[in-house]
Amino acid sequence: MTQTPVSQTPVTSNASVTVRADLPALDLPALGVGPSRRSTARRVAVLNEWFEQTGGAEQVLVAVHETLPGATTYVLWSDRDIRAYPGMRESWLARTPVRGRKALALPLIPLVWRTQTRQRYDVVLSLSHSLNHTARFPLNPGGVHLAYVHTPARYVWMPEIDSRGSGVAQRAVVAGIKRLELRSSRHVTSYAANSHAVAQRIERFWNREARVIHPPCRTEFFAAAPEPEQRQNRDYLLGYGRWVPYKRYDFMIEVAARAGLPLVIAGAGPQEDHLRRRAADSGAEVRFVVRPTDEQLRRLVWGARAVLYPAHEDFGIVAVEAQACGTPVVGLRVGGLLDSVQDGRTGILLPDLDARRFADAVGAADHLDRTAIRAHAAGFSTAAFKRAVTAWIEEVAA
Repeated sequence: MTQTPVSQTPVTSNASVTVRADLPALDLPALGVGPSRRSTARRVAVLNEWFEQTGGAEQVLVAVHETLPGATTYVLWSDRDIRAYPGMRESWLARTPVRGRKALALPLIPLVWRTQTRQRYDVVLSLSHSLNHTARFPLNPGGVHLAYVHTPARYVWMPEIDSRGSGVAQRAVVAGIKRLELRSSRHVTSYAANSHAVAQRIERFWNREARVIHPPCRTEFFAAAPEPEQRQNRDYLLGYGRWVPYKRYDFMIEVAARAGLPLVIAGAGPQEDHLRRRAADSGAEVRFVVRPTDEQLRRLVWGARAVLYPAHEDFGIVAVEAQACGTPVVGLRVGGLLDSVQDGRTGILLPDLDARRFADAVGAADHLDRTAIRAHAAGFSTAAFKRAVTAWIEEVAA
């Protein structure tokens, strides 16, 4: 499959035009913003599923919202104060008992967006990790629908990674979702994926090509640690993020025990009690940091010898944040890490979950050039994402 190269620049839309001063200027008429053959500004809508407090999907939404300040942004519901995001609105579903109940909301997504508004738009950009790309939002004649896909729903299409849809009761539902996605994906004008692995899934499952636009990573924030934090001893291993099974924190504990190094596990999640029991039984020195602030997390990453990443991720923003601190990543040679980590240069990628190999790789990672690791991470910045999204819209909506 041929990936479309993406140059990068942000855009605005709607009658009120704002051009960000920190990014190159746009060809506004090509987007319908400013003078054009129609002499009207393009109306742009952004559609997102739920808007939670933290997560990679939320970072994407915030970056898109900043890139398109004139757009109207719709979310199913928001766990944040939506007043902090001008132009963002909750769907009518947020006023029902389904609010906050993801499993019940999923099959309703096509209906919600079909009935949300009578306003027609020239550009609709849906951000999707489940069914959002199936949305049929009102378009003007000649309008385009772009879909940025975090991944096709893994429990639907990849039960070997996510088994939630493999039960007897769920199979009929999964089969129906597959038919819906195949039928509904035809109306999407252009797809973008957050990694080459996800682009390959889109081609395999939906028979559509997708360009690759890596998600926004806070590389500037993580790189800009105070000087004393940058001089830490780097004497422990680190794993951080949501404490859920597929992240494999229990495997990290085993790796730390074999490597003879302390392990810090930072974040929060439903596996906390389980992981504390595993740590107590392992013989390894394990410290838990629950819900660290951004500054605390940055300090932890700068102090780590390596960040362990044994999960099969669609992209894996954590791996880029680690590299922005000059911290090598030791992870699996699958999924998004193939995009974000240069094996043997900015981290060590392994073919399987062998704790002894992971422990040996920690030693090998010590010899990597931390300056080169930081330089590599800079290419995944939020600014780079904004430019790529702008270029995508400019090309498709021209």
